[in-house]
Amino acid sequence: MRLNHTEVVSADEIEAIHEASLTILERIGMEFLCPEARSIMNEVGADIDEASGRVRFPRELVISSVAKAPSEFTLHSWNPDHDLQIGGRWLAYGTVGSAPHYIDRDGVRRTGDRNAFRDLLKLAQSLNTVHFIGGYPVEPVDIHHSVRHLHAAHDVLTLTDKSLHCYSLGRQRNRDVLEMARIARGIDEHTLLHEPSVFSVVNSNSPLRLDTPMSQGMIEFARHNQPIVMTPFTLAGAMAPITLAGALAQQNAEALAGITFLQCVNAGTPVVYGGFTSNVDMQSGAPAFGTPEYVRTAMIGGQLARHYALPYRSSNVCAANALDAQAAYESVFSLWGCVMGGVNFMMHGAGWMEGGLHASLEKMVLDADLLQMVTQIMEPVVVDADTLAIDTIESVGPGGHFFGTQHTQDRFRNAFYRPLISDWRNYETWQEAGSPQAPDRAKLLAARFLDAYEPPPMDPAIRAELDAFVARRVAEGGVPTDY
Repeated sequence: MRLNHTEVVSADEIEAIHEASLTILERIGMEFLCPEARSIMNEVGADIDEASGRVRFPRELVISSVAKAPSEFTLHSWNPDHDLQIGGRWLAYGTVGSAPHYIDRDGVRRTGDRNAFRDLLKLAQSLNTVHFIGGYPVEPVDIHHSVRHLHAAHDVLTLTDKSLHCYSLGRQRNRDVLEMARIARGIDEHTLLHEPSVFSVVNSNSPLRLDTPMSQGMIEFARHNQPIVMTPFTLAGAMAPITLAGALAQQNAEALAGITFLQCVNAGTPVVYGGFTSNVDMQSGAPAFGTPEYVRTAMIGGQLARHYALPYRSSNVCAANALDAQAAYESVFSLWGCVMGGVNFMMHGAGWMEGGLHASLEKMVLDADLLQMVTQIMEPVVVDADTLAIDTIESVGPGGHFFGTQHTQDRFRNAFYRPLISDWRNYETWQEAGSPQAPDRAKLLAARFLDAYEPPPMDPAIRAELDAFVARRVAEGGVPTDY
């Protein structure tokens, strides 16, 4: 990224949010439901109330622990061409994740299933603007929860060659997915410990609570030196104070608590500071996204992440129910908040709709176009003797044109961004073509990408080992569930 970040609040105001967060953690604390997590924090000097599960953090512990997290790290894929540098001025885009529903090819909203899950993966693999798989693009609910992580991770690893996500829902799921990533990369356990290969997103239960399955997953990943994207999901007016300053202070407190905990498990564990504060519609109580409030908190979240010298996560989100003007402008505003906030790791970069309640193939294509535009905007403008083109300007002179100059002929194929969706034809030509609109174009392109999809080539021996592992773990029953 070449663009300068936007500083929405002053350095003094960032310090005030920081101090408020430390006060929240020291005076109010955070509820850790997992006894093992409380035990770990007790050993490092936190104040533990076992009756309530409340953990209070001395501010010195928070400050010293957060400083141990790396400012940058590499997230490895089984295809080294898709390794990602996380942090600094780097920016990576991911798919939508965790949507319970999807829009099928006929435009009907349906409950997520494996076929839709695979289609979204195939499309993500086909779009070079999508750099990592940000969870299940849609939940494949037709796979039983006990073995869903096995089949889903297998699909991600065989249908794509991009970076892998694991849901932190207890220990065993994390262990299984880590082993699958190790097999897919063809590495030993020692290498896995030194080369982050799977990431997990952890959402605290706002306000000020961390549940047991998430804590167990965090412990497992920290002990294996795998990255955690620590992201409070705070909605101003509902799960956080209605004022943006108060919501951000709570977001920051919860993020710092999680990052501190991870560093207490294993100092140096890679982490990403996650910002996901928006607001609710006070008339309905529904979450709102792509709002001015979301844009501002996205930018301030980046300021807070830089305050701690940590990589920053934000998201491309919208609340639209259809691929319409609302979907586009809310995503553009969200993206601009992310980018100007200095995002390094963009979750839900492509395909998010309806406040995260459904995924859309067409929206994934539209978002890919937006993401490519963002990338183009961030490309540095080259200013040198060649690009200033004084000799060419002189040769054309007053009243001429530049179409036929050698300077233009040498560059016209790649001089400007060519959109996926935008239609630049004049009205008459567009009308003759049937007056197609953006959703039509997105649907057509999604179908073309899926028709042309080819799986990435995986070494047959590795594929056989991966298949055998999944078959064995499925036969063993996967992980216990209560249904």
